[in-house]
Amino acid sequence: MFQQPQIMQMAQAMASHAAQRQNAVAQNIANADTPGYSARDLAPFAETYAAGDPMDLRQTRAGHVAGERGTDSAALTLRTVTGDRSPNGNSVSLETEMVKSVEVKRQHDLALTIYKTSLGVLRTSLGRG
Repeated sequence: MFQQPQIMQMAQAMASHAAQRQNAVAQNIANADTPGYSARDLAPFAETYAAGDPMDLRQTRAGHVAGERGTDSAALTLRTVTGDRSPNGNSVSLETEMVKSVEVKRQHDLALTIYKTSLGVLRTSLGRG
């Protein structure tokens, strides 16, 4: 049966990571005025992708069938960001979160570019490009 090439799996994983990280950034911005809130972020994509074999099955939701390794906790774990806290105990810096948001957009754009380029190479190799 046809299996997706590894470069496309990597691009898909990179886009998924960017979406999850953008969600964390959005939550941080939404809670910028919440007393005692600690800013959170995901581990970098390179760490999460290198942590597991990309060919292994990954359980990303409770109802999914798990592979041998179980839940892909490295990609889903939010890290608490350490840093200066405001007088109300909040550690969110809006400037830092906006910079992270731009980084995430670039990561997502890169993933889409890799995917589109790989798809173009596949089409060309099949004579349909």
